[in-house]
Amino acid sequence: MAPISKECDFLVIGGGSGGLACARRASGQWGAKTIAVESNRLGGTCVNVGCVPKKVTWNAAAIAETLHEAAAYGFNIKETGPFDFKTFKHKRDDYVKRLNGIYERNLEKDHVEYLHGRAHLLNKNEVEVVLHNGSKETIRAKRILIATGGHPNIPNTPGAELGITSDGFFDLETLPKRVALVGAGYIAVEMAGMFHHLGSETHLFIRHETFLRTFDPMIQETIVKEYERQGLHIHRNSSQSKIEKKDDKWMTMHYTDKNSPNGSTLDIDCLLWAIGRSPEVEDLGLDKAGVNQDQKGHIIADDYQNTNIENIYSLGDVCGKIELTPVAIAAGRQLANRLFGGPEFKNAKLDYTNIPSVVFAHPEVSSIGMTEQEARDTFGDKNVKIYKTDFTAMYYAMMPPEAKAPTAYKLICTGEEEKVVGLHILGSGSAEMLQGFGVAVKMGARKRDFDSCVAIHPTSAEELVTLK
Repeated sequence: MAPISKECDFLVIGGGSGGLACARRASGQWGAKTIAVESNRLGGTCVNVGCVPKKVTWNAAAIAETLHEAAAYGFNIKETGPFDFKTFKHKRDDYVKRLNGIYERNLEKDHVEYLHGRAHLLNKNEVEVVLHNGSKETIRAKRILIATGGHPNIPNTPGAELGITSDGFFDLETLPKRVALVGAGYIAVEMAGMFHHLGSETHLFIRHETFLRTFDPMIQETIVKEYERQGLHIHRNSSQSKIEKKDDKWMTMHYTDKNSPNGSTLDIDCLLWAIGRSPEVEDLGLDKAGVNQDQKGHIIADDYQNTNIENIYSLGDVCGKIELTPVAIAAGRQLANRLFGGPEFKNAKLDYTNIPSVVFAHPEVSSIGMTEQEARDTFGDKNVKIYKTDFTAMYYAMMPPEAKAPTAYKLICTGEEEKVVGLHILGSGSAEMLQGFGVAVKMGARKRDFDSCVAIHPTSAEELVTLK
């Protein structure tokens, strides 16, 4: 066994949002000697191939959408050329690189030692790190956090390697002319909307009748209908049998769907698989430390982020609980508080209930709490009351009927006090709107609390405090 080259109080494996938040809190606020290890770029999925570049791209797509709608307000806008995707892409890359640098400087500011390398557990207290230059360090740590995140899945379909995943989306130098996306979750729906509004002919292949199937049915039905109104091609009940290379740029997808049960083909110049993610655990050496995993490979951790090994903890996407960046950050800070913050933080942990989430679709989708069916299953039909509305936002008043996008809201209440246990909104501005309403739901707001708030007029949000 290699000699120990470093020792620390806290070793964090994974330099994504959750791991870095935990490391910085442990060292910067509580003074624990902390080492963070990351094999790729600092910031993890969110900063490099997730939330951040995704939102920048969504902004570009939203601008394209607005330019298209401007004529209804009397603007006569003539484009002198197509959208310069290549320039946009490189500016987006530069922004991400600046963030990578900020993350590294923040580690230095909080006195966290950063190692750029790949970590492998040797036992429950020792880790070997193969650094990017090929050298090795062996670290002994009193406590270890595993926050290595996940990676996109690729199916076993013949020719699947001709496609890309969400990671590859951010490497594209040109916009495809015709793109096929396979999947029905956040990533597929968001990227389909972006491709479409930036000018690609977009085909979305889903296994069932709707997408975003973990969301309330009101959301599913409304967003699917809206994507079809906008001109996206939705292939329901679909499956892919093989992908064949046609030439240097194009490929042919062989598939079945609701309209072509006997099979059909589609020529595409980009294929994006968005069929889920798996935990980044392949070479961690979890077996050497005795860390338990579930059937999908996720590390099993309780609400306090404890694994079955007393000094090893885990959080974020590698645990597969709620795979959202702010969840990992909040869990990481609470874990650092509990481990190093003293007696007052001995029970610190993240409350995993009522966590708000947003899909940056077109339009945006926002949700917190239970779906209608979850509430009925939990409390019984007679104890659940639904308030809902759908309408056309004032923004679309100047547009012809066929160009008007929907807005739909639902409030799910339970008991005589009508406590709000679910809130689901779809429409322009929903992402920003939910953050405030999320606080109310988290505090246990009742329907009458919503009613007691004077409406802000004219807004779409006012509908949530005037529901009948």
